[in-house]
Amino acid sequence: MTTLTLKESPTVPLEAETLAPDVIAPLRHDAIAALPVFLGKRQRRLDDFFTIEGDGSDELEVRGDLGRVKWIGRGMTRGKITIVGNAGMHLGAYMKGGTIEVRGNASDWVGAEMTGGLIHVHGDAGGQIGAAYRGSLSGMNGGIILVEGSAGIEIGMRMRRGIIAVKGPVRDFAGLQMKGGTLFLLGGAELRTGAWMIRGTIVCLKPIALLPTFSYACTYDPVFLRLYGRRLEELGFSIPYQPDAGGYRRYSGDAAVPGKGEILVWKPQVA
Repeated sequence: MTTLTLKESPTVPLEAETLAPDVIAPLRHDAIAALPVFLGKRQRRLDDFFTIEGDGSDELEVRGDLGRVKWIGRGMTRGKITIVGNAGMHLGAYMKGGTIEVRGNASDWVGAEMTGGLIHVHGDAGGQIGAAYRGSLSGMNGGIILVEGSAGIEIGMRMRRGIIAVKGPVRDFAGLQMKGGTLFLLGGAELRTGAWMIRGTIVCLKPIALLPTFSYACTYDPVFLRLYGRRLEELGFSIPYQPDAGGYRRYSGDAAVPGKGEILVWKPQVA
Protein backbone atom coordinates (compact mmCIF):
# COMPACT_ATOMS: atom_id res chain seq x y z
CA MET A 1 0.00 0.00 0.00
CA THR A 2 1.10 3.55 -0.78
CA THR A 3 0.22 6.04 1.95
CA LEU A 4 0.05 9.80 1.32
CA THR A 5 -0.57 12.24 4.15
CA LEU A 6 -1.47 15.86 3.43
CA LYS A 7 0.99 18.19 5.14
CA GLU A 8 -1.45 21.12 5.34
CA SER A 9 -4.58 22.18 3.53
CA PRO A 10 -3.69 24.32 0.46
CA THR A 11 -4.89 27.91 0.41
CA VAL A 12 -6.33 27.49 -3.10
CA PRO A 13 -7.61 24.32 -4.79
CA LEU A 14 -4.92 21.78 -5.64
CA GLU A 15 -5.42 19.75 -8.83
CA ALA A 16 -4.03 16.27 -8.18
CA GLU A 17 -5.31 13.93 -10.87
CA THR A 18 -2.06 11.96 -10.54
CA LEU A 19 -3.51 10.51 -7.32
CA ALA A 20 -4.74 7.36 -9.05
CA PRO A 21 -3.54 3.72 -8.96
CA ASP A 22 -2.97 3.71 -12.74
CA VAL A 23 -0.37 6.47 -12.35
CA ILE A 24 1.24 5.53 -9.03
CA ALA A 25 1.31 1.70 -9.10
CA PRO A 26 4.29 1.27 -11.48
CA LEU A 27 6.48 3.92 -9.79
CA ARG A 28 9.15 3.87 -7.11
CA HIS A 29 9.05 6.27 -4.18
CA ASP A 30 11.21 8.99 -5.77
CA ALA A 31 9.14 9.01 -8.96
CA ILE A 32 5.91 9.28 -6.97
CA ALA A 33 7.30 12.25 -5.06
CA ALA A 34 8.11 14.03 -8.34
CA LEU A 35 4.64 13.62 -9.87
CA PRO A 36 3.16 16.95 -11.01
CA VAL A 37 0.25 18.69 -9.32
CA PHE A 38 -1.13 22.14 -9.98
CA LEU A 39 -1.67 24.83 -7.37
CA GLY A 40 -3.65 27.37 -9.33
CA LYS A 41 -1.60 27.87 -12.52
CA ARG A 42 1.70 26.75 -11.00
CA GLN A 43 3.05 23.24 -11.43
CA ARG A 44 4.45 21.75 -8.24
CA ARG A 45 5.67 18.36 -7.01
CA LEU A 46 3.43 15.92 -5.18
CA ASP A 47 5.81 15.81 -2.20
CA ASP A 48 5.45 19.57 -1.77
CA PHE A 49 2.05 18.79 -0.28
CA PHE A 50 2.11 15.14 0.80
CA THR A 51 4.31 12.95 2.95
CA ILE A 52 4.69 9.73 0.96
CA GLU A 53 5.27 6.28 2.42
CA GLY A 54 6.10 3.23 0.33
CA ASP A 55 6.57 2.51 -3.34
CA GLY A 56 3.83 2.35 -5.94
CA SER A 57 0.84 0.11 -5.33
CA ASP A 58 -2.69 -0.51 -6.61
CA GLU A 59 -3.90 0.43 -3.12
CA LEU A 60 -3.61 4.07 -2.08
CA GLU A 61 -4.49 5.53 1.29
CA VAL A 62 -4.70 9.32 1.36
CA ARG A 63 -5.00 11.01 4.74
CA GLY A 64 -6.00 14.51 5.75
CA ASP A 65 -8.65 17.11 4.99
CA LEU A 66 -8.60 16.98 1.18
CA GLY A 67 -11.59 19.28 0.72
CA ARG A 68 -9.47 21.52 -1.53
CA VAL A 69 -7.78 18.69 -3.44
CA LYS A 70 -9.52 18.12 -6.78
CA TRP A 71 -9.63 15.31 -9.37
CA ILE A 72 -8.51 12.45 -7.09
CA GLY A 73 -8.95 9.18 -8.98
CA ARG A 74 -9.71 10.84 -12.29
CA GLY A 75 -10.11 8.22 -15.03
CA MET A 76 -8.84 5.37 -12.84
CA THR A 77 -9.38 1.84 -14.17
CA ARG A 78 -8.19 -0.36 -11.31
CA GLY A 79 -7.15 -0.61 -7.69
CA LYS A 80 -8.51 1.14 -4.62
CA ILE A 81 -8.22 4.61 -3.12
CA THR A 82 -9.14 5.07 0.54
CA ILE A 83 -9.49 8.67 1.69
CA VAL A 84 -9.30 9.10 5.46
CA GLY A 85 -10.88 12.54 5.64
CA ASN A 86 -12.84 14.74 3.28
CA ALA A 87 -12.49 14.81 -0.52
CA GLY A 88 -12.59 17.72 -2.95
CA MET A 89 -14.41 18.29 -6.22
CA HIS A 90 -14.45 15.87 -9.19
CA LEU A 91 -13.62 12.78 -7.12
CA GLY A 92 -13.57 9.77 -9.45
CA ALA A 93 -14.56 11.79 -12.51
CA TYR A 94 -14.38 9.71 -15.73
CA MET A 95 -13.69 6.64 -13.57
CA LYS A 96 -13.70 3.31 -15.43
CA GLY A 97 -12.94 0.75 -12.71
CA GLY A 98 -11.65 0.14 -9.22
CA THR A 99 -12.97 1.42 -5.89
CA ILE A 100 -12.89 4.75 -4.06
CA GLU A 101 -13.88 4.91 -0.39
CA VAL A 102 -14.24 8.23 1.43
CA ARG A 103 -14.36 8.12 5.23
CA GLY A 104 -15.66 11.65 5.40
CA ASN A 105 -17.55 14.09 3.17
CA ALA A 106 -17.14 14.72 -0.55
CA SER A 107 -17.68 17.84 -2.62
CA ASP A 108 -19.44 18.38 -5.98
CA TRP A 109 -19.19 16.24 -9.13
CA VAL A 110 -18.47 12.86 -7.47
CA GLY A 111 -18.19 10.27 -10.25
CA ALA A 112 -19.06 12.73 -12.98
CA GLU A 113 -19.32 10.93 -16.35
CA MET A 114 -17.91 7.71 -14.84
CA THR A 115 -18.40 4.44 -16.76
CA GLY A 116 -17.46 1.81 -14.18
CA GLY A 117 -16.19 1.14 -10.68
CA LEU A 118 -17.54 1.85 -7.19
CA ILE A 119 -17.47 5.05 -5.14
CA HIS A 120 -18.61 4.90 -1.49
CA VAL A 121 -18.89 8.14 0.49
CA HIS A 122 -19.51 7.56 4.19
CA GLY A 123 -20.48 11.17 4.88
CA ASP A 124 -22.34 13.82 2.88
CA ALA A 125 -21.74 14.69 -0.77
CA GLY A 126 -22.24 17.82 -2.84
CA GLY A 127 -24.22 18.31 -6.02
CA GLN A 128 -23.96 16.85 -9.52
CA ILE A 129 -23.15 13.30 -8.39
CA GLY A 130 -22.69 11.13 -11.49
CA ALA A 131 -23.75 14.06 -13.63
CA ALA A 132 -22.77 15.31 -17.07
CA TYR A 133 -20.42 18.25 -17.23
CA ARG A 134 -21.78 21.48 -18.67
CA GLY A 135 -22.21 21.09 -22.41
CA SER A 136 -21.89 17.30 -22.33
CA LEU A 137 -24.81 15.14 -23.52
CA SER A 138 -24.21 12.16 -21.24
CA GLY A 139 -23.44 11.76 -17.55
CA MET A 140 -22.69 8.57 -15.67
CA ASN A 141 -22.74 5.55 -18.00
CA GLY A 142 -22.02 2.70 -15.58
CA GLY A 143 -20.74 1.89 -12.11
CA ILE A 144 -22.12 2.47 -8.61
CA ILE A 145 -22.08 5.55 -6.36
CA LEU A 146 -23.17 5.19 -2.71
CA VAL A 147 -23.62 8.10 -0.29
CA GLU A 148 -24.37 7.43 3.37
CA GLY A 149 -25.36 11.02 4.14
CA SER A 150 -27.14 13.77 2.20
CA ALA A 151 -26.45 15.14 -1.28
CA GLY A 152 -26.86 18.37 -3.23
CA ILE A 153 -28.58 19.44 -6.43
CA GLU A 154 -28.78 17.77 -9.85
CA ILE A 155 -27.57 14.32 -8.82
CA GLY A 156 -27.72 11.88 -11.72
CA MET A 157 -28.12 14.67 -14.27
CA ARG A 158 -28.21 13.10 -17.78
CA MET A 159 -27.02 9.74 -16.46
CA ARG A 160 -27.48 6.80 -18.86
CA ARG A 161 -26.58 3.71 -16.84
CA GLY A 162 -25.43 2.69 -13.39
CA ILE A 163 -26.71 3.07 -9.84
CA ILE A 164 -26.69 6.04 -7.48
CA ALA A 165 -28.01 5.47 -3.95
CA VAL A 166 -28.24 8.17 -1.27
CA LYS A 167 -29.40 7.43 2.28
CA GLY A 168 -30.01 11.02 3.34
CA PRO A 169 -32.15 13.75 1.76
CA VAL A 170 -31.14 15.26 -1.57
CA ARG A 171 -31.82 18.70 -2.95
CA ASP A 172 -33.58 19.98 -6.10
CA PHE A 173 -33.48 18.50 -9.61
CA ALA A 174 -32.50 14.93 -8.71
CA GLY A 175 -32.47 12.96 -11.97
CA LEU A 176 -32.51 16.08 -14.12
CA GLN A 177 -32.70 15.11 -17.83
CA MET A 178 -32.04 11.50 -16.83
CA LYS A 179 -31.60 9.14 -19.81
CA GLY A 180 -31.27 5.79 -18.05
CA GLY A 181 -29.89 4.07 -14.97
CA THR A 182 -31.39 3.86 -11.50
CA LEU A 183 -31.42 6.49 -8.77
CA PHE A 184 -32.32 5.45 -5.20
CA LEU A 185 -33.42 8.27 -2.88
CA LEU A 186 -33.72 6.59 0.50
CA GLY A 187 -34.11 9.85 2.41
CA GLY A 188 -36.42 11.69 0.01
CA ALA A 189 -35.82 14.73 -2.16
CA GLU A 190 -36.75 18.39 -2.46
CA LEU A 191 -38.35 19.88 -5.59
CA ARG A 192 -38.40 19.09 -9.34
CA THR A 193 -37.31 15.47 -9.06
CA GLY A 194 -37.03 13.91 -12.52
CA ALA A 195 -37.45 17.19 -14.40
CA TRP A 196 -37.17 16.61 -18.21
CA MET A 197 -36.51 12.94 -17.54
CA ILE A 198 -36.37 10.85 -20.74
CA ARG A 199 -35.77 7.33 -19.44
CA GLY A 200 -34.54 5.55 -16.32
CA THR A 201 -35.92 4.85 -12.87
CA ILE A 202 -36.00 6.95 -9.71
CA VAL A 203 -36.93 5.07 -6.53
CA CYS A 204 -37.93 7.19 -3.55
CA LEU A 205 -38.72 5.76 -0.12
CA LYS A 206 -40.39 8.91 1.18
CA PRO A 207 -43.31 10.96 -0.21
CA ILE A 208 -42.16 13.74 -2.52
CA ALA A 209 -43.77 16.64 -4.39
CA LEU A 210 -43.92 15.57 -8.02
CA LEU A 211 -44.09 17.79 -11.08
CA PRO A 212 -47.55 17.95 -12.69
CA THR A 213 -46.04 16.44 -15.85
CA PHE A 214 -45.76 13.04 -14.11
CA SER A 215 -48.90 10.89 -14.15
CA TYR A 216 -49.88 8.09 -11.81
CA ALA A 217 -49.98 4.66 -13.46
CA CYS A 218 -50.42 1.98 -10.78
CA THR A 219 -49.23 0.60 -7.46
CA TYR A 220 -47.30 -2.65 -7.75
CA ASP A 221 -44.37 -4.77 -6.59
CA PRO A 222 -41.59 -4.43 -9.21
CA VAL A 223 -39.77 -7.73 -9.61
CA PHE A 224 -36.54 -6.03 -10.76
CA LEU A 225 -36.30 -4.21 -7.40
CA ARG A 226 -35.81 -7.54 -5.66
CA LEU A 227 -32.57 -7.96 -7.61
CA TYR A 228 -31.48 -4.41 -6.88
CA GLY A 229 -32.50 -4.83 -3.24
CA ARG A 230 -30.29 -7.88 -2.73
CA ARG A 231 -27.34 -6.17 -4.41
CA LEU A 232 -27.74 -3.02 -2.31
CA GLU A 233 -27.95 -5.08 0.88
CA GLU A 234 -24.51 -6.50 0.07
CA LEU A 235 -23.25 -2.90 -0.06
CA GLY A 236 -24.88 -1.82 3.22
CA PHE A 237 -27.98 -0.15 1.78
CA SER A 238 -31.54 -1.37 2.22
CA ILE A 239 -34.75 -0.86 0.26
CA PRO A 240 -38.10 -2.60 0.89
CA TYR A 241 -38.89 -5.17 -1.77
CA GLN A 242 -40.99 -7.82 -0.02
CA PRO A 243 -44.58 -7.93 -1.41
CA ASP A 244 -46.16 -8.13 2.05
CA ALA A 245 -44.42 -4.92 3.20
CA GLY A 246 -46.18 -2.59 0.77
CA GLY A 247 -45.96 -1.45 -2.82
CA TYR A 248 -44.53 1.22 -5.10
CA ARG A 249 -46.69 3.92 -6.65
CA ARG A 250 -45.49 4.32 -10.24
CA TYR A 251 -45.52 7.72 -11.96
CA SER A 252 -44.48 8.08 -15.60
CA GLY A 253 -42.98 11.13 -17.26
CA ASP A 254 -41.69 13.67 -17.80
CA ALA A 255 -44.54 14.47 -20.22
CA ALA A 256 -42.98 17.87 -20.93
CA VAL A 257 -40.19 16.23 -22.95
CA PRO A 258 -42.05 13.85 -23.58
CA GLY A 259 -40.26 11.13 -21.65
CA LYS A 260 -40.65 7.48 -20.75
CA GLY A 261 -39.04 7.55 -17.34
CA GLU A 262 -40.56 6.40 -14.09
CA ILE A 263 -40.59 7.50 -10.47
CA LEU A 264 -41.46 4.78 -7.95
CA VAL A 265 -42.60 6.09 -4.56
CA TRP A 266 -42.75 3.60 -1.71
CA LYS A 267 -46.10 3.14 0.03
CA PRO A 268 -45.88 0.88 3.11
CA GLN A 269 -48.61 -1.62 3.92
CA VAL A 270 -51.14 -0.20 6.38
CA ALA A 271 -51.49 -2.47 9.40
